Amino acid sequence: MIDIKNISKLARLELTPAEEKKFSKELSSILDYFEQLKEIKTDNVEPTAQVTGLENITREDKIDKERTKNAHDGILENAPKRDDDHIEVKAVF
Repeated sequence: MIDIKNISKLARLELTPAEEKKFSKELSSILDYFEQLKEIKTDNVEPTAQVTGLENITREDKIDKERTKNAHDGILENAPKRDDDHIEVKAVF
């Protein structure tokens, strides 16, 4: 039988005697199932992270200089204070 008191202590759970009895049976059942899974032969099975065959589609990062320049200029136009090509802010310290 599973030592449910030790497990509940490790998990920092306060269980009543009725809960200890219930969870002990349930945990034993789960562990018995894992013992059954150990019997399955998986020697020739390749590990897999997913089974759909889908792959990530990525694109090469390219800088669009005109868009970047327009965004930069737009940000500077909306800044309350500017110092040449920079946004001027109050000192933090």
